[in-house]
Amino acid sequence: MDTLSYKTISANKATVDKQWVLVDAEGQSLGRLSSKVAKLLRGKYKPNYTPHVDCGDNVVIINAEKINLTGNKWNDKVYIHHTGYPGGQRSQTATELYKKDPARLVEKSVKGMLPKNKLGATLFRNLKVYAGAEHKQEAQKPTAINLNDLK
Repeated sequence: MDTLSYKTISANKATVDKQWVLVDAEGQSLGRLSSKVAKLLRGKYKPNYTPHVDCGDNVVIINAEKINLTGNKWNDKVYIHHTGYPGGQRSQTATELYKKDPARLVEKSVKGMLPKNKLGATLFRNLKVYAGAEHKQEAQKPTAINLNDLK
């Protein structure tokens, strides 16, 4: 019996198959959209998923301004950041952040679902979010997918 045939194959930078994926956020719930996009970025829908390697796809999200939040989250959900100066803690609600930049709301949600390390930072660079239906990645020919078909 050949024991070499049972070796586990791990993906690396050279063997990974990255593709461009287009996701339409129109009518989607923010959390459900973000968790599925985070899985796409991580590569968890692929059979050769390796936890320590960037084996996910490049994701383009369009229509970020047409996203849904359920319940009172538009007013109750608070985003906090710090300026770096003493007493510099600032907060804004989801409505305020949405008015300023709707794409930022989706970016923050997806980033919170990625690993908090160097791998998470590189995975986040594979995400492009646009508020409208137009995007700048036509040259990459992204394939449109329906998030409702994914688990």
